[in-house]
Formats: sequence, structure tokens, C-alpha cells
Amino acid sequence: MTTEKKVPEGRLNRLVRLAGLGARAGAAHLLSRRVEAADAAATTAAQVAEVLGTMRGLAAKVGQMASYVDGFVPEPQREAYESALRSLRAAAPASSPAAVRAIVEEDLGAPLGALFAAWDDAPFASASIGQVHRAALADGREVAVKVQHPGIDRALASDLENAGVIQAVVGAVAPRELDSKRVLEEVRARFLEELDYALEAERQRYFAGVHRGDPAIHIPEVIASRSARRVLTTELARGATLEEAATRDERTRRAYAEALWRFVFKGNLVGGMFNADPHPGNYLFHPDGRVTFLDFGCVEPLDGARLEHGRGMHLAALRKDEAAFARHAARILGTRGGRFEELSLAYTRRCFEPLFSAPFHVTRAYVRGLVEGVMAIKEQILVKDSGFVQLPPGMVFLNRLQFGFYSVLARLDVEADYAAVEGAFLREAGLLG
Repeated sequence: MTTEKKVPEGRLNRLVRLAGLGARAGAAHLLSRRVEAADAAATTAAQVAEVLGTMRGLAAKVGQMASYVDGFVPEPQREAYESALRSLRAAAPASSPAAVRAIVEEDLGAPLGALFAAWDDAPFASASIGQVHRAALADGREVAVKVQHPGIDRALASDLENAGVIQAVVGAVAPRELDSKRVLEEVRARFLEELDYALEAERQRYFAGVHRGDPAIHIPEVIASRSARRVLTTELARGATLEEAATRDERTRRAYAEALWRFVFKGNLVGGMFNADPHPGNYLFHPDGRVTFLDFGCVEPLDGARLEHGRGMHLAALRKDEAAFARHAARILGTRGGRFEELSLAYTRRCFEPLFSAPFHVTRAYVRGLVEGVMAIKEQILVKDSGFVQLPPGMVFLNRLQFGFYSVLARLDVEADYAAVEGAFLREAGLLG
């Protein structure tokens, strides 16, 4: 169910909405990791969900991550926050039907009635950047039409000019001490790309090509004639949510986990592209073990040394070659010795445990341990002579693998042979002998 709300657009207005309600109702509070009593946590979580949902943009993205990433919120209040913030994944406040219709007609250059044979004004999904409507084409095909929230471009621009908001988002995917100008620009670039649905359509078609022929992976077809910068039309996909998928039998859950792993790492290692938005609302699960993948707005290209050493790390893990793994990890992280390198390599090695120890059961406790590992590394950042180095370009969003993607796998609660899955597609691509 969606509630109609207008997006606050101005920089001052959005800053006031975050700061004016105090530490109890903004992204800064959500990321503070302060422990509260159960009743206070429930009240605060409801306030946070309402504020972040109305604001959308980067603020809503912080809330979406907190709704499912294990270790993001302190354990005593996790249940309260997850429950309240879950609405941000499936049904953020919606924009008005008239405003949405106006965007569709302006971007596609024709009256809505001429573009679609049927149109449902009530969105069936609404998220941080846009909302999705059911419609039908003249040939009878059912389609999903994603339309940007009116004013979201100005709202997102305001967020990206607010140091406090952007630092909160950086803190959600990387240590806050890494907020150098380059890292902030990297975050800005990725989020601004999400406003370009034409680019998203191109990337969706690219991922479909990478996974073509895989019976367990379904990526909806893009309808180019009904897509533009603020409107993206694809075939309509239906399926179960992650919460529903988690109740299926062990064999089906294992098929889901294997399909998810193949989608992510074949995209990375073979396709050279990382879909950097692995939240549960982007997956639909089918009874036969297939998974439909949605939303290709936040994508990180992988090339050059990053791709070379990323492949090297995975191949070393499959061969259980610890020394080669450490060499490739040090190269991709750009470390230069000292305690910081020691902790960073140990943390990275722990992230690859699903390959080194396959078959492996990704649990919520395992994911929480990874989040705690980042906290331990952060403690070394300001220690003199620790050997601290900034993250190399392009590495900020890769943290969402072990936080977001692994949290999704943990909800499926099943053991899978991820090394066998990965070895199969790497051999098929000629990358593994």
C-alpha cells in the first residue's frame, strides 16, 4: 500500500527534515548504532521510516539498507528497525497520479492513452527514486512502467550538496574517514546515474546478454519504444518476495542461492559489471528455483587492474591458494604493509570464506561478523604508522557485496556449493582451466 507524498526538494528543507526532528528521526541517528530500550526503539524506528520515506533520495536508501543488512543496526533494536523500515523496500510514499502522468507524456512525447492500452494510476511499488505502475501495450502485453518521482532530480541534487547526508551514505558503505573528495565524487556519480533511466535500460540489456541461456536467471525485457530518461518500461514480472522465498524447502532455497551467486559474480568476473544495489526488493523468486532480477540503476563498471586482480582473488580462492589470494588482495586494495594491511587482508579473506570453505552456509551471524570486521579496521585509520591507505577508485560500492548481498543469502538460510557454481561459469567463459 502506498501513501501519496510530495518530495521535499530544497537543500534547506531536506536538511531541516533530517536535523530538525533531532537525533531520533534522521539518517544520522540511524547510523549512530546507539542502543535503545525496545519500546523506545519501536517509536524511533517508526519516525525514521516516515521521515526517510517522505524524503526519498539518499535518505531513503539509508533506510532501505538498514531494513535488511545484518549488523547495520545494533542487535537489541534490530527487530524494531527492520519491521518499521521494511516498508521502504516495497511501498515508499507515492507521487500523485497527475504528476506521474505528466512525466510519462512529456518524456515519451504522446498522450498516455496513445502510449498504453491500459494504465493503473495506483503504483504497485514505490522506492527512493521512482515508482512502478502496471500497464498494457496495444498488443496485449502486460508491462511495468517505472517513473521517477516528480522533483526527485532536484531532491537528490540537494542531498549531494549536503555534507551531512552524503557522509551518512558514505558511512553506510565504507568507513566515514574515507570521505575524501574522490570518494564523495564516486558516490555522487553512482547515485546521479540512477536518474538516467536510458542508461539503466542499456545496462539491463547488457546483463540480460551476460546471462542469456541461464534457465535460473530471468531479466525482464526492456520495451525501448516506451522508455526514456525518466520512464523505463519492461515486461511485467511476478514472483515471491525474499521473505516468502525463505519459507520454501531446502532444495528450492539452495537453487535460489546458487542463482543469486551466479548472477552477481558472473556479472562481475565475466561481464565486468557489478550491480551495486542488492536489496531484497530487486529479486522475485519462482517455485521452480528461478529468480527474476530487477533494477539496474546503480551499476559499477569493473575493468583494468580491478577486474584482473578481482578475477585473481576468485581463482585463488577456488584453488585454495592462500598466498596468491593475499597477493591479489593487496594489489586490488593498494595496501603498503603495517597493521592496516594485516587487518584489511584478513577481513577480505573472511569475505571469501564461502569459496574457500565451500559448501558454505551464509548465516546472519557471519554477516554481522563482517560488519564488525569493518569496525575493527576503522579503528586503525587514525593510528599513527598503521599503514592506512585510502580505498582505490571504484571500491566504495563493492562493500555492498558483503553487507547487502550476503545479508540476502543469509535470509535463505541454506548451505550451497558456491565454489562449484563459480567454477562452472568461469570454465565456460574460458577463465578457469
